[in-house]
Amino acid sequence: MIFKDIWLDVKAVQERDPAARSAFEVLLLYQGIHALIWHRIAHWFYVRHMFFTARLLSQIARFFTLIEIHPGAELGHGILIDHGSGVVIGETAVVGDNCTIYQGVTLGGVGTQKGKRHPTLGNNVTVGAGAKILGSFEVGDNCSIAANAVLLRPLEENITAVGIPARPVKKDGVPLAKPKVIIGEDSRKLQEQVAELKEQVEALKKELSELKGAKGGNE
Repeated sequence: MIFKDIWLDVKAVQERDPAARSAFEVLLLYQGIHALIWHRIAHWFYVRHMFFTARLLSQIARFFTLIEIHPGAELGHGILIDHGSGVVIGETAVVGDNCTIYQGVTLGGVGTQKGKRHPTLGNNVTVGAGAKILGSFEVGDNCSIAANAVLLRPLEENITAVGIPARPVKKDGVPLAKPKVIIGEDSRKLQEQVAELKEQVEALKKELSELKGAKGGNE
């Protein structure tokens, strides 16, 4: 099973990285693949409660690849970690099939509580360079997180999110409309009342002016 997963990871690099020339080159020279190989072995020990061995392997992998994947993290098939330096994937993170993760990405936790505290990525998710996904929530299938974005809340499927904090800007590839300013019924009533008050004030001014004029004539 581990060998099958490794082969799927190699094929994913060949399919999605235009710089990859052969499976042999990918297997020998891509640190993203090396990190995944180390992780899949470390995870095998982790699920069998051999935690010290699992952490030792993950630290060795971190030393050689500059990619830190906790052995408890669950990774799917066909994952591409492109370039990879500075990538951090936490203990309870889950990464779906065919995801692409660029350098400097963090799948991190918020707080110090036990249990699930890292994000879950669906299938075919792309996380841009330097992006941070922090917290225990789900990112739907086919989502794209822009470079340097900071995502702090769940996303539905097929969403593109950008910014700090990250916000959805596209759904199914179509830009989301900006919210329009709508004048509600209460606002219209208020405007009408203000107009009426203005009319009443003008009428009072006119009456006052007429009274002053009449008083002056009597004198």
